[in-house]
Amino acid sequence: MANDGLKLDKTEEEKNREQEDDNHVSSQQKTEQAKGEESEQEEGEPDEKSLPSQAAAVHERIRADGKKELERDGFALLWSAIAAGITMSSSMVAKGLLQAHLPDSDVGFLVDSFGYTLGFILVILARQQLFTENTVTAVLPVMSSPTLNNFGILMRLWGVVLLGNVIGSGLAATTFTFMPMFDSETHHAFLSIGHKVMENSPWEMFSKGVIAGWLIATMVWVIPSADQAKVWIILLITYVVAIGDFTHIIVGATEITYLVLNSDTSWTSALFRFGIPVLLGNIIGGTFIFALISHAQIRNDMHIQQKKPGKHGLRHKE
Repeated sequence: MANDGLKLDKTEEEKNREQEDDNHVSSQQKTEQAKGEESEQEEGEPDEKSLPSQAAAVHERIRADGKKELERDGFALLWSAIAAGITMSSSMVAKGLLQAHLPDSDVGFLVDSFGYTLGFILVILARQQLFTENTVTAVLPVMSSPTLNNFGILMRLWGVVLLGNVIGSGLAATTFTFMPMFDSETHHAFLSIGHKVMENSPWEMFSKGVIAGWLIATMVWVIPSADQAKVWIILLITYVVAIGDFTHIIVGATEITYLVLNSDTSWTSALFRFGIPVLLGNIIGGTFIFALISHAQIRNDMHIQQKKPGKHGLRHKE
C-alpha cells in the first residue's frame, strides 16, 4: 500500500512538472507571437493611434505602399505597366462605343464620358502599374527620405512604368487599327476622340494635364479611406477628368497613337504637341502640387507631435 502511495505521489509530481513545462512553452509561444505581431505591424500598416491625425495615417499607408513599389523588380514593374497600358485603352474603347451609338449632343457627351472611367477602374482594382498613380505613391517615401540614391530609384520606377504604359497603349492602338474588331462608326468615333485632344495647343495640353494630374493624385489619396466606396471614388473623379477634357498621358497615348497609325497626325506632333506637355503637366499636378503640399502638411503635424511632452514631461528627440 505504501508503495502504491509513493507511485501515486510520483505520478502527481510528474503531472505537475508536465503542466509547468506546458505553461513555460505556452508563455514562450505567446512572447514569440507578440514579437511577430509587432514585427508585422512595423512592416505593414502603421499604428494609427500613434499618429497625430487621420491625414497622417493616410500618408503613412500610401508611403508604405510606395516603398514596396520602389523595391520591386524592374521586369515585374515593366510587365505590370504594359498590362496597365493595354487595360487603359479600354477607356477609349468604351467611350468610342458609347459615342458611336449616341446622338451628337450635350446629353450624349455626358453619357459617353462614363466610358472614360472604365480603364481607371480596371487598372486600380487590378493593382497594375499606372504612371500617374506613381506621381504620388512612389514620391512620398522619397520625400520622407530625400537622398540622391532614393531619387535615382524613383527615376528608375517612373522610367520603367512610363515605358511599359506607353508600350501597352501602343500595342492596343495597333491591334485596334489593323484587326477588324470595330465597325466604321466606332472607328470614326475613335478618330474623333483623338482629333478633339489634338485641338489643344501645347500650352493648353500642359495646363489641362496639371489639373488631371492633381485630380488623379487626389483620387490616390482618398482611396485608402474609401473602403467599399472605392469604385465610386474612381468613377466620380475620373468622370470629372472626362467631362473637363483634361489631358492624361496614358489614356491619350492610345488615342493619339490611333490617330498616327491612321495617318491623321504625325509622330512629331504626337510627341511635341501632346506627349511632352501632357507628361510634364501630369507630373507637376500630381507631384509638385499635390504630393508636396500633402507631405508638407503631414511633416508639420509630425514635427509638432515630436515637440509635445512625453509621459514624464520630457520632449522627444528631434
